Amino acid sequence: MQRVRIASLTDLPEGRGLRVDVAGTPIAVFRVGDEVFAIGDRCSHAEASLAEGELFDAEVECPRHGAAFDLCTGEPGSLPATQPVPVYPVEVVDGEVVLFLETEVAS
Repeated sequence: MQRVRIASLTDLPEGRGLRVDVAGTPIAVFRVGDEVFAIGDRCSHAEASLAEGELFDAEVECPRHGAAFDLCTGEPGSLPATQPVPVYPVEVVDGEVVLFLETEVAS
């Protein structure tokens, strides 16, 4: 598993998304109070950036068609999306946001 520093907690906007690319993977990072969540940045319905969506508690609404995704599970909570988006483990260590990304092992 790859461990990547994303940002300082104080650099993350409260209640808004931030798009980061980790190893070529677009990820939407959200700060809700002192909690940080990371999900795949692309809506499973229409390929819109979820980092640009509006945040409601622990859900983000896709800016294109309004599908909502749970920040904890990646599951869609409303149509038109029916497929989940990936969720990535994150933690805050000494004020720094660290993301964990699965890495493929070469065979």
